[in-house]
Amino acid sequence: MSTQLDSTPNKPKFPSFLKAINIIWKRERSITEVIIHISNALALMIVGHLVFSYLTAENVIAVFNTVNSEILYYVLGGFIAQMIDGALGMAYGVTATTFLMSVGITPATASASVHASEVFTSGVSGYMHLKFGNVNSKLFKTLVIPGVIGAILGAYVLSSLEDYAGYIKPIVSIYTLFLGAIIIRKALIKRQEKRQLKKVGWLALFGGYLDSIGGGGWGPIVSSTLIASGRHPKYTIGSVNLTEFFVSLASSITFFTVIGLGYWQVIAGLILGGVVAAPIAARLANKLPVKSMMILVGIVIIIVSLRQIVLGAGKFF
Repeated sequence: MSTQLDSTPNKPKFPSFLKAINIIWKRERSITEVIIHISNALALMIVGHLVFSYLTAENVIAVFNTVNSEILYYVLGGFIAQMIDGALGMAYGVTATTFLMSVGITPATASASVHASEVFTSGVSGYMHLKFGNVNSKLFKTLVIPGVIGAILGAYVLSSLEDYAGYIKPIVSIYTLFLGAIIIRKALIKRQEKRQLKKVGWLALFGGYLDSIGGGGWGPIVSSTLIASGRHPKYTIGSVNLTEFFVSLASSITFFTVIGLGYWQVIAGLILGGVVAAPIAARLANKLPVKSMMILVGIVIIIVSLRQIVLGAGKFF
């Protein structure tokens, strides 16, 4: 005898699924979300093009044949930079760039490699800030376009001067020396006098330009200035972190267009070292004395930068 359950036809689940898609499609989106979706689509197109163009069996074999022991230096650089960034929440770019230049990498290649690896980390970080409501939409829209323009200009200028790397390296080291001093200053000064800051777009342009030139500094320069001017730290850090993804992406694309992708081994080393260090740094973040760590990192960056300045001074005299 057939039961009522057997006689009842199974209801198709497709209409409800299509209805859900329709609701998602018609949902109102903010300008910030639209910009993020467009950038994600652009990034996927670029990655897809690179994968299908270069990821052939011959190229993969050739890549593995070119790997040598030098990649261990880059892994170490990524590990150290991520450990510091995980403990302090800053200084990944300047630490990695300083380390790479100290082992003979040119400024343009160092900055390009750091920004390529930062695309992944800043993308995840920015998305999490957006998800948890730490992004001020108005501040983000004020920062993103000038920041991207500054990053493109800085990357193009540095790439165009690649033949003058011997002259550029001490100049970039002066900038990283300045960033090391900023890190120490942030550790020592407890309270900063608030002041009104009106030209935020110019600050983003300047920060994006110097970030590409020096391989880092977007966070220390832009975040510190905005917080010192009275901006709320939570929304400032969230907005600046989200903007950093677009700054790093623009810088990476510009570097790739001008100088090519011959520095993939450096990028791979930074990413591998960062992946290994990330869980360790997260576990140690709440146990390390942050103030002492910031002072130590600032001193190390200053010492290494001074060494590069002294070594490169002969080019000018």
